[in-house]
Amino acid sequence: MTNRALPVNKLRDAWVEINLGNLEFNINSIKKKIEENLSKDESMPKLLATIKADGYGHGSLMCAPTLIACGVSAFGVASVDEGLELRNNKINAPILVLGAVPIWAFENAAANDITISIFNKEHLEAAKILYERTGKKIKAHIKIDTGMNRIGISHKYAKDFIKEVQKADYIDLKGIFTHFADVESKKVLELQKQNFKNVINSIDRKNLIIHCQNSLGAFIDPGIKCDMIRLGIILYGLSPLTYGKECDIDLPELKPVMGLKGRITNIHTIEKGDGVSYGYSYIADKTTRVATIPIGYADGVSRNLSNKITASLNGKTIKQIGRVTMDQMMFDIGDIEAKEGDIITLLGKDGDKYYSVDNWAQILNTINYELTCRLKVRLPKIYVR
Repeated sequence: MTNRALPVNKLRDAWVEINLGNLEFNINSIKKKIEENLSKDESMPKLLATIKADGYGHGSLMCAPTLIACGVSAFGVASVDEGLELRNNKINAPILVLGAVPIWAFENAAANDITISIFNKEHLEAAKILYERTGKKIKAHIKIDTGMNRIGISHKYAKDFIKEVQKADYIDLKGIFTHFADVESKKVLELQKQNFKNVINSIDRKNLIIHCQNSLGAFIDPGIKCDMIRLGIILYGLSPLTYGKECDIDLPELKPVMGLKGRITNIHTIEKGDGVSYGYSYIADKTTRVATIPIGYADGVSRNLSNKITASLNGKTIKQIGRVTMDQMMFDIGDIEAKEGDIITLLGKDGDKYYSVDNWAQILNTINYELTCRLKVRLPKIYVR
C-alpha cells in the first residue's frame, strides 16, 4: 500500500514545540474543576481524551501516554485509521471512533478492539454479517442526533433503535452519546439536552456508558447523569469558548501546550521605500533590518496572516512583514541584537511574553482548533517538559 503521509522536514530550522508538562497541568486542572460531575462508578471510564487529527496537531502518539498517566480512561478518534495508529503503538486503552465508519472497515475495527459509532440499519446488517462470518462481535456506541444534524439516529426514532441493538446478539453495545451543537446558546443547548434526556429516560441504561459533554459541555449541568466526559481542545490549553461570545462558564486555569519556532536563516538591511516579499504588500518607511525564518503557508501558517502578526526575538516583540510565502516569512527586527541561528517564537512563550494561536484565530475569523490542526502538516515536533 502506498504511504500518502506528507514528509516531515527533519533537517529544517523550524519546529512545533509541545510541552507535555503543560498537558499534564491542564488535565489535572480540569479534573479538579469537574470532579463532582465525574461518575462514581469505578467500572465506567470517566474521561475520554479526543486525540483525533493527530491530537489537534499536537501529536496523538506522544500525548497519549501522558494523558493515560493523568487518569484518562479512553480515547476518541475520527476514523479507524487513527485508532489503528494508536493500537500499532501499544496504546491499549479503549478507543471510540466518534465519526461514521464505512461498513467495509467494520472487520478491521473489530479485529483491533476499536469501538465504532452506529446509527442506522445498514450498520446493524453489516455487524450481523461480520459476526456470522468471523464470530466477532463489534463494540459500538450508538450516536444520537439531538440537533447537530450531522450524523446519528434522530432522537425521534432512537428509542426503538436502541432496543433493537440491545437485543442483537451480534453487537457488543457499550454506550450511547450525543454531541451538542452550541453550548454557548442556552436555547439550543436546552433543546438538545432535553432531547437526549428523553431518549435516555426511555431505555434500560444498565451497563451502558452515557456521554454528551465535550470540552465546554464539561462545565455545564447536562440535566442527566452521565458516566463519561469527552475532553478535546481544552486538554491542549486552549479555550473552547467562541471569541466574542458572552458565556458565564468558569473554565479552569490552562497552559497552552503548543509553540511554534524557527531559526533565523538570513538577516539583511533594507532602505526606506524597499518592498518585502511578493507583491510588495509591505514597503519600508525607514531603514531597518529584516530577518527571514523557514516557516510558510505550506507549514500551516495562513497567508492571510501576512503583515498582521507579531512574534518574539530575544524577548522583544517584532512584526511580521510582507506576504507569508510557501516556505518562508520575514520580520522587521529593527536594531534588536540578533544573528543568524537565533530563534523567533511565533507561538508560545519567550521570556515573559506569550503569543497565542487565539490571536491568529481572531484575525482569521476562525477557531483555534483549525489552526493547530494545520500545523501538523510537515514541521517536526519537539517534546519538552
